[in-house]
Amino acid sequence: MSDWTDTLPDAARAYLEGRRLDEVECIISDLPGIARGKAVPASKFGRMEYFHLPDSIFYQTITGDWGDAAGAEGFIERDMMLYPDMSTASAAPWTADWTLQVIHDAFDRKGAPIPFSPRNVLKRVVALYEAQGWRPVIAPEMEFYLVARNLDPAKKIEPMMGRSGRPAAARQAYSMSAVDEFGPVIDDIYDFAEAQGFEIDGITQEGGAGQLEINLRHGDPVKLADEVFFFKRLIREAALRHDCFATFMAKPIEDEPGSAMHIHHSVLDIETGQNIFSGPQGGETDAFFNFLGGMQKHLPSSIAVLAPYVNSYRRYVRDHAAPINLSWGRDNRTTGLRVPLSTPESRRIENRLAGMDCNPYLGIAASLACGYLGLMNEEWPDKQFKGDAYEREEDIPRVLGQALDLFETAKEMHDVLGEEFARVYGIVKRTEYEEFLQVISPWEREHLLMNV
Repeated sequence: MSDWTDTLPDAARAYLEGRRLDEVECIISDLPGIARGKAVPASKFGRMEYFHLPDSIFYQTITGDWGDAAGAEGFIERDMMLYPDMSTASAAPWTADWTLQVIHDAFDRKGAPIPFSPRNVLKRVVALYEAQGWRPVIAPEMEFYLVARNLDPAKKIEPMMGRSGRPAAARQAYSMSAVDEFGPVIDDIYDFAEAQGFEIDGITQEGGAGQLEINLRHGDPVKLADEVFFFKRLIREAALRHDCFATFMAKPIEDEPGSAMHIHHSVLDIETGQNIFSGPQGGETDAFFNFLGGMQKHLPSSIAVLAPYVNSYRRYVRDHAAPINLSWGRDNRTTGLRVPLSTPESRRIENRLAGMDCNPYLGIAASLACGYLGLMNEEWPDKQFKGDAYEREEDIPRVLGQALDLFETAKEMHDVLGEEFARVYGIVKRTEYEEFLQVISPWEREHLLMNV
């Protein structure tokens, strides 16, 4: 192994022990969370300080189009300089040869961070916390479906066949037998995660047919966003080995629960290491309530980031395991904001609104931005809600267009996430929404063609 590989993280060095590294995948997340970049021979990577990609990758819609974004003000498709963050070097154990993946950070020619690169957006928010003497801590939960291979977009998505030869069953939350049905896929997920140095806190069967949840241990927001970014690819590759698909769509199957990326938050005082949500006697502090108040006030204007596609809004269904409002409560999963049972040291606030289809960097950044504004503005939440929050009125956007209207006018949110990011994100998402509105659905043809 060459000298640069001696500085690799332990898991990557263990993966390569006694083997010859063939290739390095130099990657970066675009706005949807797709890995973009290039693969280079290991010998070339060792000599390469950075590489170039055009900034147009951040103007692409989920369909691969640019639409109005390509005509946006100042768009001349400049080259960015992408520098590797070697702490992210990780195995790609599903490949035929010995390959590493390395996440890169994007800068312009003057060395300034590209403001609409998702990892840079999250780093910006974390830096705002650190400037106040705070260290944000998060823990993501990833829900997803294992489904039968689907090659025809006109065909409904169906659950995968389990180990028993029967389709995965619904309404089997926390069933160990249901988890066993996906045993071979889960085994590969564990093996891939171990090769990449990721620690899984647990895998459970969720309420949907073929729906699983993976919990990750709490930690640094950027590191955990990196892991979710890596995990999405890892899980897809494990599924493909077993003739099924893994999907992170917010609502892939009608009448089944949607898939969320619940985000748990706490904030530590950098100097003391203490959780600022808990006082000396273990009680809830003003900071705890201010963080909650900020989430209640600013989440509506950031829903377009947490729920980035038209499909995302199909998850917010009353009595269907997803929130419909911003009520908060202790140990209450019907609320949009939940305070789990915990010791004072681990007191945290769970945002249950983010969908698994969101970009993990942007979803975590937007969620932390809401809490940050609450702390800075000393905002206060409504009174705790006790009972079934589904009995209350909805108070979050129900369609992408409405969410974008709120996002595009949210100046305080733009100040935290970055004005240039907000401008580009709004352009790209508005283009996607207008593309969707051009599509006539089967429902419209069935019920409107001959009846209106």
